[in-house]
Amino acid sequence: MRSRSLWIALFLAPALGLMAVFMLWPALAALGYSLYDWNAFTRTEFAGLKHFLRLAAPPYRDQFLAALGHNTITFLVVVTVQNGLALLLAYGLYRRPVGFAFFRGTVFLPVILSLVITGYLWQLFLHPLFGPLTKLAMETFRLEEFAPLGDTRLALAAAIVISIWRNIGFPTIVFLAGMNAIPEDIYKAAELDGASDWQTFRRITLPNLGPSFTIVMILTFIGAFEWFELPFVIGGATGNPGNALDTMALMFYRLSFGDGASPVTDLGLGAAVSVVLFTIVLIGSRWGASYLRRREVHQ
Repeated sequence: MRSRSLWIALFLAPALGLMAVFMLWPALAALGYSLYDWNAFTRTEFAGLKHFLRLAAPPYRDQFLAALGHNTITFLVVVTVQNGLALLLAYGLYRRPVGFAFFRGTVFLPVILSLVITGYLWQLFLHPLFGPLTKLAMETFRLEEFAPLGDTRLALAAAIVISIWRNIGFPTIVFLAGMNAIPEDIYKAAELDGASDWQTFRRITLPNLGPSFTIVMILTFIGAFEWFELPFVIGGATGNPGNALDTMALMFYRLSFGDGASPVTDLGLGAAVSVVLFTIVLIGSRWGASYLRRREVHQ
């Protein structure tokens, strides 16, 4: 028994070491940075909770709440629209349509694209002067102008649509793998009992996709609240237009390293934002995983 425990520890050691170096140590370092004042990147005197109190007071409070709101909206839309469409796509692929291999590859293809490339491509597609999708929308709906990435009312929605287009392949493949893992005998028994396709999907497929839903929901939550690359490529460090694309990760970057237009930094305040973001992601993902896993057991 002791030998078995040693082998388990040996195989877990590399993964735990990587987690400690690339996750635990940066989190503790950020907490340490947030407790000090900084002159550019030079630590000065101990500040205690000063930067967290600054984050809770104007003007940073309004910026932080706006960024948190954008992250929350992104999560709610993605978790319903993206994952709902992914479930339908997975079910369609599970039925093995003609050209199954082609459609499976096509659905997953955008996932392997770099987010930077994706952002720049969609900026070209939606360019207000020569973007093909912009021209199509203007001709279809008879609009005089259409620039979603430059409109404060539409920028976040446009960025979410781009994110869904790029990422929908991953939950689709996860759901498809979950469906393929369900024993065929269960479906055959339901067919003999006269169950319709909808009854089979609702009573057999969905309950047995519990582990797949847990994986997809937790990764969606983490990705939505750590959203950085696409808003940065489209709107820069300030989340333009008009901070409509600002997120907590962008706020951390802007405060810690400047916004490009100004070299002014506030590393202590930026570290405080990162600590709050880390806490939200840690608590939310931990609670969500526990809740969803309990539902797996009861189903």
